Amino acid sequence: MTVCPGNKVYFCQNFVLNMRAIFTILLISTFSGLYSQIDSLGVKEDSLTEDIIEQIPVTVANVTDLESDVSSQNVSSFLQSSRDIFANTVGFNLSLVRYRIRGYDSENFTVMMNGVPMNDVENGWGIWSRWGGLNDVTRYQYSLPGVQNNENSFTGVAGFSNVNMRASSLRKGTRASYAITNRSYRHRLMVTHNTGMQDNGWAFSGSGSIRYAEEGYVEGTFYESASYFLSAEKKLNSSHSLGFIGFGSIAYRGRQGLSVQEAYDLTGNNYYNTYWGYQGGEKRNARVRHNHLPTVMLSHYWKVDSKAELTSSFYTQFGRQGNSNLNWYDTRDPRPDYYRYLPSYNELEDPEEAERQRLLWTSGDPSTQQLDWDFFYFANSKNLYTVEDADGIIGNNVEGNRSKFIVEEYRQDPLQIGINSVYNRAISDNININLGINGYNYRSRNYRKMLDLLGGDFWVDVDQFAEQDFADPSVAQNDLENPNGVIRKGDVFGYDYDIVQNYGQLFGSGSIKMNKYEAYASLMTSFTSFYREGNMQNGRFPDNSLGKSEIQNFFNYGTKLGAIYKISGRHYLGVNGQYQTRAPYSRNSFVSPRTRNDVVQGLENEEILGGDINYHIRYAKIKGRITGYYSEINNSVTTRSYYHDEFRNFVNYTMTGVDRLYQGIEAGIEGKIGTALTVKGAFGKGQFIYNSRPTATITVDNSSEVLAENRTVYIKNFRLGRTPQTVGSIDVSYRGAGFWFAGANINYFQDFYLDVNPDRRTEEALSKFVESDDTWEDVINQTTLDQDDLADHLILNIYGGKSFKLNNKYYLNLNVNINNALNNQNIISGGFEQLRYDVDNLNKFPPRIAYAYGLSYFLSATLRFK
Repeated sequence: MTVCPGNKVYFCQNFVLNMRAIFTILLISTFSGLYSQIDSLGVKEDSLTEDIIEQIPVTVANVTDLESDVSSQNVSSFLQSSRDIFANTVGFNLSLVRYRIRGYDSENFTVMMNGVPMNDVENGWGIWSRWGGLNDVTRYQYSLPGVQNNENSFTGVAGFSNVNMRASSLRKGTRASYAITNRSYRHRLMVTHNTGMQDNGWAFSGSGSIRYAEEGYVEGTFYESASYFLSAEKKLNSSHSLGFIGFGSIAYRGRQGLSVQEAYDLTGNNYYNTYWGYQGGEKRNARVRHNHLPTVMLSHYWKVDSKAELTSSFYTQFGRQGNSNLNWYDTRDPRPDYYRYLPSYNELEDPEEAERQRLLWTSGDPSTQQLDWDFFYFANSKNLYTVEDADGIIGNNVEGNRSKFIVEEYRQDPLQIGINSVYNRAISDNININLGINGYNYRSRNYRKMLDLLGGDFWVDVDQFAEQDFADPSVAQNDLENPNGVIRKGDVFGYDYDIVQNYGQLFGSGSIKMNKYEAYASLMTSFTSFYREGNMQNGRFPDNSLGKSEIQNFFNYGTKLGAIYKISGRHYLGVNGQYQTRAPYSRNSFVSPRTRNDVVQGLENEEILGGDINYHIRYAKIKGRITGYYSEINNSVTTRSYYHDEFRNFVNYTMTGVDRLYQGIEAGIEGKIGTALTVKGAFGKGQFIYNSRPTATITVDNSSEVLAENRTVYIKNFRLGRTPQTVGSIDVSYRGAGFWFAGANINYFQDFYLDVNPDRRTEEALSKFVESDDTWEDVINQTTLDQDDLADHLILNIYGGKSFKLNNKYYLNLNVNINNALNNQNIISGGFEQLRYDVDNLNKFPPRIAYAYGLSYFLSATLRFK
């Protein structure tokens, strides 16, 4: 079975697969379990949890230290290097529903590679898939949740993660592994090698992996990815070393879409995927993601003296991000689950048509349930067209079959060049200071590219909706400098613009460690500027699309304070606080960047205030933490776009003055029963809500008309979506004397809400009703007050493994992980209320949702040797 015929897969086959990198991280190695925490805090990765099943060695303090009364001992560094029970337990065990610790989005969690921040410039996200598959490199990262001090940067309120990629820091040896799974991909091959520091002053480390699935867990999806890592270091003398680091991941995958419950019910399949269909009897996916964003760093390591170090890096990230999609001209909407094609649309006015549609859906007819590629090719071959004669303006003159259906690609090609320099000095045995600078220049080109004309000869670069709305044919031109542009495979069309951003940050921190307490303070100041630069002159906005927009400038600052009081060697009380301002993200700051330079009115800095109070216990057989936390992220800007067939274009819904509040408690405890049995428990109860009444502005892409402005949105106290707000987990594991282990965990979640449609919570949504209507109370409840609370569920996971020592040189590790062992296929893992709605019939545009995988497995075998 071929999943994507006709698509040339940009897939590297020639990676160096004979190199290895296994990190040694001093005390930090005990944070192995927090690999899964990155996804929990919102880092975006396509299949992060599928790679995490190996039990990673844990560095433990000397038992004598734990047993003795060390009330006067300095033990804070030990606390920071120990495994965080709550994050490790629920972060991985509830990854099936993408649980986010404390509810934060990933822009609040700082992701660093070798001390250099890696969060996306335009939206702040930590996008793990950019180096996905490099598990041997990233598994031993230093990661802490919440407000924390960090010597490399002023990090986010959700915490940070840093991966040390310096070649001389990586343990000498070789590691090769193979894994088989039934998740997003089916097979994974990974090889890593590290030389260690050699006598000639050189150290090298390399890793490569391939992940592949002809078809994944969801029908019509596929996965092809190759990842690579190379690190080299030259020790010049006892004070200076130079380092090179390069890494990236080439990923090419067919995607799964969210649909409505009616489509899942009609097909009898909670994993129904509307993105694929048959072409010549073979499956083809229309939504293909193709990304490759390599990162290169050149670093200078200077040991100034015995108490000071200066690390400076020059880095660049470049490449491409692409997502393909269907487009169509002057024909019917090809999406199978388009609301007019579902029986519910005709149920009241035309029940016979509704029954006909229902029979087609339930019969399994692929031309009803899926995309009809054969029809697309047929339609494109029967559409003879002359460009100049039809449009009546001077332009290209060509005759042939004008495609009605095409596959296009939304492209973003970024280039970021930056510097990062950090100075660390120990003033005394108890006092340390850190000073740092980070800055970059960033430019991304955003455009639409023709991938496949589907049998047609050309596509004409005009806006079909503007053709119908305006008498002047020039208004419909997407590029006035190339009227009636005849588009063929590989051409750029539709829109073409750059986002340019410059950033600079200075930060400093200091810490003090005493017998009974520790404290730190950190300060930051930064400057951000960005603008849009259009490369096409749009016919709807001829004076406001080509060239540069007004430059947006923002000055920001922040501070952190924290302290630990050592009640005794086993009991610690900690407190942390953070306040900062942050520039709005450029991705949300333009009204419609595809068509014009207009900026959202009233752009201002965000304000972030957060803190937590922590109580730790640490005994030989039991350890735990309980935390109370509170934070606000205020004055944010959000922009969402959706297609509206009545407006016949994309509608942009922008809100300013969005405040969010996050508060709650979390607790984790781990106890050992004897030497082999370990029991862990975790519980979190949060309240993540909107904390303001934002102001909304509604625009469309093909018109300067503002559909609504200064519209008050009454969403204060509505729950934030996309993560459960109450979670619990119990994990029991046994480690036998013969180097084997087995375990299981039961996990529970509730208070899981869909993202709300803000426009349903406005006065305008109820303007056609009056309080005297019989249905007034029902309308109020259903339209404005109700928020979908998804069902509570229990999830059972099982895992185990065994290690073998072969010939005193080779070590073989076998591991198995079974998620959702009870095969519960009714767990909704996320979704949202559609922005389009009909106040008279909310079921006309029901929420779009996705279901979590049922039973899934991951089996791996790893061979390692020196």
